Amino acid sequence: MLVQLAIRDYAIVDKLDLELGGGMTAITGETGAGKSILLGALSLCLGERADAGSIRHGCERADLSARFDIAALPEAQAWLESRELSSDDCLLRRVVTAGGRSKAWINGQPATISDLKALGEYLIEIHGQHAHQALLREETHLRLLDDFAGHANKVRELAILYRRWQEKNRRLKQLTEDGDELQARCQLLRYQVEELDQLALATDEVKALESEQETLAHAEETLKEAQFASQCCDSDDKGALTLLNQAVNRLAPLPGSDRGILADVLAMLGDARIQVEEAVRELARFADTTELDPERLAWVDERLSEAHRIARKHHAMPDELHELHQKLHRELAGFEGGEQDLEALAEEVEALHEEWRRQAKTISTARRKAAVRLAKEVQNQLTFLALGKAQFEVAVKERGQPAPDGLDSVQFLISTNPGQPPRPLTKVASGGELSRISLAIQVVAASHSTIPSLVFDEVDVGVSGATAEIVGQLLRRLGSDGQVMTVTHLPQVAAQAHQHLHIEKQAERNATLTRMALLDEAGRVSELARMLGGIKLSERTLAHAREMLDASQHAHH
Repeated sequence: MLVQLAIRDYAIVDKLDLELGGGMTAITGETGAGKSILLGALSLCLGERADAGSIRHGCERADLSARFDIAALPEAQAWLESRELSSDDCLLRRVVTAGGRSKAWINGQPATISDLKALGEYLIEIHGQHAHQALLREETHLRLLDDFAGHANKVRELAILYRRWQEKNRRLKQLTEDGDELQARCQLLRYQVEELDQLALATDEVKALESEQETLAHAEETLKEAQFASQCCDSDDKGALTLLNQAVNRLAPLPGSDRGILADVLAMLGDARIQVEEAVRELARFADTTELDPERLAWVDERLSEAHRIARKHHAMPDELHELHQKLHRELAGFEGGEQDLEALAEEVEALHEEWRRQAKTISTARRKAAVRLAKEVQNQLTFLALGKAQFEVAVKERGQPAPDGLDSVQFLISTNPGQPPRPLTKVASGGELSRISLAIQVVAASHSTIPSLVFDEVDVGVSGATAEIVGQLLRRLGSDGQVMTVTHLPQVAAQAHQHLHIEKQAERNATLTRMALLDEAGRVSELARMLGGIKLSERTLAHAREMLDASQHAHH
């Protein structure tokens, strides 16, 4: 509920801090004393449009904030948490500057005006003198009926289902319309994939082929050079081995060849001979295993040039073909699945439509049952509000078009004179009647509402005498479960309140300011007396006021 309202430099208020409690609070004051200021300030905190005219004369900016206790409001907490705002507390702040610009904050974090509006919907409902306007709109009727029926969650689920159904339906339409283009793309893909299937390149095959091509192309030259190297090492008269042997034969018999430098040299020559012999054996083995294979070379050349040709077509490198092949294959599979997909999608659309219809029908049935109950409860309140002759009806009709919230349109109908057929609210009620009808509907709605704070702005216009007292009792009953603030001119209504907030204008040195205060018992008596009897407070009026207050307060204990 609303626990605090702080106003700075707004309209004719310089500074005002209000602490508010639960129950019913009556807000009274002389005409023009600024009761509307209170609601104006609250509305701005809830995202109403601002204008520079709302700033106190001679000031730079108006600064308004409203603090709510949301311990019992899980939806408001969830809204804050989903935006990563702390949900222990709920403070809405709005600043309007002289230039007409406005800024907003929620729990100290900058917010948009539409954020204030969205969060505000979970916190408080203002039934202004213009709340009747909302009741003249049919979407309000549907929402009120759904809230009353207690199936708002099911309606939300229905809307989600509706969106899924529409989404799939759009996709189906699009696929059907894009059919020709898809066919063309599909044919091209089939041709490309077939060509790549025939080529059937393995991973890294291009690299392997290139290296094999190089080896095969140089095989003849390699053999010739290997044979030449072999002869250098081991030919009859000039080969390295022959020469090494001659060197050893010459050195070995020399005196001193078994020690010192000569011995070392002979050892080295011996090693060299072994190395050269080893090299000759390896070269022979190499020559035996190196084949001249012109056919294989021709095949490798051909395969590589085919890979290059196809790669050019796809503006790719040959070694990217393997991956491209996989990718095109997947795309083609998607399309070929797609032909069956269209059927599957059409079936899915049909199934979603069926499911939506089934749930919408269940909701329709619930709405029709609830409509009877709602009409009956409102009818009871109307009788209570001295409009017993009026006939109130909640008409649930089937819409032509499916919509996210179902198959129904809901309309509140009333006939204020017996014998007249019920007609839409807009067409019938006079101002005073409309305010009572509206109050009856709001009281019933509020008693089923999840929003604990309600503000009624002069909803009792056009009501007098005994009816006024009943209106007061109604509002007090509503307030006992939550919080009801009501701006009223009627002492019979004000007397019923749990607390009484008084607003007055004070002229101070060339400025008019507004003061607001919660009244104590004596204050309440004299304010009720003023409301009853005008300017002069006679003993009689005061006594009447005291009696009225006592009766109202004790009746409820």
